[in-house]
Amino acid sequence: MIIIETKWVFRNKLDENGIVSRNKARLVAQGYNQQEGIGYNETYAPVARLKSIRILLAYACALDFKLFQMDVKSAFLNGFINEEVYVAQPLGFIDFEKPDHVYKLKKALYGLKQAPKAWYDRLKAFLIKHEYKMGMAPKTSHLEAVKRIFRYIKGTTHLGLWYPKGTGIETVVYADSDHARDYVDRKSTSGICTFVGCCLTSWFSKKQTALAISTTEAEYVSTGKACQQALWMKQALIDYDVRLDDVPIMCDNKGAIDLSKNPVQHSHTKHIEIRHHFLRDNVQKGHISIEKVSFVDNIADILSKPLKRESFNYLRLGLGMTEHIP
Repeated sequence: MIIIETKWVFRNKLDENGIVSRNKARLVAQGYNQQEGIGYNETYAPVARLKSIRILLAYACALDFKLFQMDVKSAFLNGFINEEVYVAQPLGFIDFEKPDHVYKLKKALYGLKQAPKAWYDRLKAFLIKHEYKMGMAPKTSHLEAVKRIFRYIKGTTHLGLWYPKGTGIETVVYADSDHARDYVDRKSTSGICTFVGCCLTSWFSKKQTALAISTTEAEYVSTGKACQQALWMKQALIDYDVRLDDVPIMCDNKGAIDLSKNPVQHSHTKHIEIRHHFLRDNVQKGHISIEKVSFVDNIADILSKPLKRESFNYLRLGLGMTEHIP
């Protein structure tokens, strides 16, 4: 077995006036010495997606619920570990009668590879024991998405999403696309945004993987992505005992709308990859519907292309992005 060394981390805790209120010492394990399969097996611990949190906020606003948040002190120290992990005696607490002995851990320490998962497993078991149920939609975040969020926050600290009370829980998805705007590879960009009531819960702007040779194809691909988002929203809302029969997808391209309802393959659309007809299949099954919206009022337009200031400000307001006064 590998013996994990430990280290003391000291920190001065300050109060709101910047005065030292207490001194904190934390014993951490030097987990970088662990080897997979020996010191740990699994390390992944899922976290809530931001869009899941925004759905919760929108739902709470719609029904005027009161929300509470909490923090668990020293959370990682409460996770039980299944592997055999041994750590050296910490500095200052060495038993001089048994200097060669080590400690076998029953619970995790900060710094261990499996510490996040150990805490997640214990929290999950506690919630399930008290009759909570797992949602069918948490997922990992990506570093690049976090970087974009920070860049956005830095430049628009005076703006924020407004979630008014009593707005209802009707779900609608807006989809839009430019066509061949990238001057290097000529690929199109899809823009998708989702609302619960008038509360914006998710959005993305992403370059399409395939080259669209027509505006209709580019819009059809974007609407297909919106369909995936709509189905995810339906599944996520089931956790709140909200079951939607149909989620409307707003699109400003008549050709894409017709293509989503017409199963006939013709010369102008036969080149479209089969996987994009996932949209048509769900329209026929009644899981979603495609509705026409004016390009002026298609809120997703702000996510697919650069706009003039007037159009940008108008659509930004449609997103629910308003200026706040601290």
